Amino acid sequence: MIPLSILDLAPVSEGSTIAIALQNAKHLAQQAERFGYNRYWVAEHHNMAGIASAATSVVIGFVAENTKTIRVGAGGVMLPNHSPMVIAEQFGTLASLYPNRIDLGLGRAPGTDHRTMLALRVDPRASEHFPQDVQELQILLGPLQEGQTIQAVPGTDTNVPLWILGSSTFGAQLAAALGLPYAFASHFAPDQLMPAMDIYRETFQASAQQQTPYAMAGVNVICAETDAEAKRLFTSLQMRFSDMLRGQRGLTKPPIDDIETYWSGPEKAQAQRMLAATFVGSPRTVKEQLEAFVTKTGVNELMVAAMMYDHDARVKSYELLAEVWK
Repeated sequence: MIPLSILDLAPVSEGSTIAIALQNAKHLAQQAERFGYNRYWVAEHHNMAGIASAATSVVIGFVAENTKTIRVGAGGVMLPNHSPMVIAEQFGTLASLYPNRIDLGLGRAPGTDHRTMLALRVDPRASEHFPQDVQELQILLGPLQEGQTIQAVPGTDTNVPLWILGSSTFGAQLAAALGLPYAFASHFAPDQLMPAMDIYRETFQASAQQQTPYAMAGVNVICAETDAEAKRLFTSLQMRFSDMLRGQRGLTKPPIDDIETYWSGPEKAQAQRMLAATFVGSPRTVKEQLEAFVTKTGVNELMVAAMMYDHDARVKSYELLAEVWK
């Protein structure tokens, strides 16, 4: 079986708080380590009341300090929001504190809306420089070169593994050209998954970091003791996507008995398309679905997201998945 990893947004549920969400993130990472997951990544999003992982490097440090062996990283840092120098210093610091455990996934989307971009002091054209920023970051995290007068301290020669994240063929082309591992966001934007994977594998150029292509796909998994229970837990995620289509990004809602009472026909069609890489059911059901997905895509690793209202149910979902995947 290929490795399983976890993508967490430190979700904030209705009736809960950001402090609880961050403690839940720590607890989930500790349990994931015990269950045998490969990585635990958090993602950068801004101005979203239901997501507590905006200060991504801070959350990574908190999680890494409270775990021992699991790799911890960003899935990802939205590089156009930052100076490569600052990210090199942040992740160089993390790599110095937690050697051989830190990953740095890089995305070129802002992770927010246009108004919040302005609040972040981000030039809307910053994403145009993403390839150059990635290469600058590689230099800052790599060995000090002769004549190099500016270095990241910490950062230089920490060689933090970089990943390119994407939901289109652009990221696949860049990851292949730079010889970096590639992670596709099929957990919310699955449409171009297969074309992106084909481009990545066909055009991959070996690098010092990665000699052969290595592709990971994001998937949603809601696993429970029975198919019926998992289907009910899934309604929280379905409502979240419906709310996103309505321009609402609030807290995670408790599950409901019948999702058909919540969304409209057009919302249902759009949400189902966005959630096509979602696997819901008992351990046996989910295993069969995931095996078919892996066979179809040929991915080397699965990055599993599990947005649920109840933290204990979320931990249990990851536990059941780990057990059946072994």
